[in-house]
Amino acid sequence: MKNSLPVTNEGDIDLCLFIEPYCEDYWMKPGEALTVRSEVEGIDVWFDTSISKGCVTVWLYEDGDPHKIVGDYAVLDASGNHLESGHQRPRGQRWSAAGPIID
Repeated sequence: MKNSLPVTNEGDIDLCLFIEPYCEDYWMKPGEALTVRSEVEGIDVWFDTSISKGCVTVWLYEDGDPHKIVGDYAVLDASGNHLESGHQRPRGQRWSAAGPIID
């Protein structure tokens, strides 16, 4: 799918998919796959990713320009259902200014 980024949790613990700059979190169980997709037609979306302990952070940019943040996006499950921020968030999840705290 054009303008989309598939993410699969190949680990054995929950993984946070964190979308910036909106601080939206989507939690993936082991073996689960989600897709981040631009909802904007006719633009070239680049995905900037960073990995930290238990977390994949994604920024969406138009034409790779970090000054052109794409804010109209969706996160989909393997069946194509739109998910809401907080999807499967662990109870009592702690946060810092940089995102979720993963112990």
